Amino acid sequence: MKTYWMALAALAGSMAMTGCKTMDTASVDGLMGSGSTAMKALTLSDDDVVALSNESCEALDAESKIAAPGSKYTKRLNQVVANMPQNINGKKAVYKVYLTEDVNAWAMANGCIRVYSGLMDLMNDDELRGVIGHEIGHVALGHSKSRMQTAYAASAVRQAAASSGNAVVSGLSRSQAGAVGEKFINAQFSQKQESAADDYSFDLLSEKKMNRKGLVTAFQKLAKLGGGGGSSMLSSHPPSDARAKHMQERLDGKK
Repeated sequence: MKTYWMALAALAGSMAMTGCKTMDTASVDGLMGSGSTAMKALTLSDDDVVALSNESCEALDAESKIAAPGSKYTKRLNQVVANMPQNINGKKAVYKVYLTEDVNAWAMANGCIRVYSGLMDLMNDDELRGVIGHEIGHVALGHSKSRMQTAYAASAVRQAAASSGNAVVSGLSRSQAGAVGEKFINAQFSQKQESAADDYSFDLLSEKKMNRKGLVTAFQKLAKLGGGGGSSMLSSHPPSDARAKHMQERLDGKK
């Protein structure tokens, strides 16, 4: 985000030094509108983030192959999350499976939680609970809100011209909402946020009296894969082997 604002400031400075006299009113208004939209992204309210998450999740669902209610993946996921939180920050948790070989999972502030079949094929039930608990942690701790703000800001300049200037999602088409959703999925949480979500999952499993060893072995499996993409628990920062060690130390009562 700091880089984004630095780039915007540099662009404005460049205009002032070399191009203001030759720019037409529409160009100036366009830049100002882009900055205004970016500022709006940084100040999205909880309701705005939920509304944007609703639109993004709906668009991503439409673009993905979702496991049918009677499929082996849906049945297994329902069993895995039976005693997991059914509400997060007052929003109903809606668990679904995307049929894809990708190893991934994510959760949005509106309670939209998606687990990929590739992850389910890799993990046992205890490991899946650890991953899902981690994703829930990002929502509960407010990380998903800031991530959506970042995703929206990253697309704000390009969408400024199409924005209606009303509600946050009023100017978004289905494809634009899907693009924001993709940016949300691919954006990285900070190392501090990842570690906090790891601990949240450990504490959640402890509270629910569930097996916490899965958090250790899940990270060990991810370490063998060479880390992961930019998505949540699969992120390589901190390194997966270090995260497995931290979970084992907590399990041993050392931390």
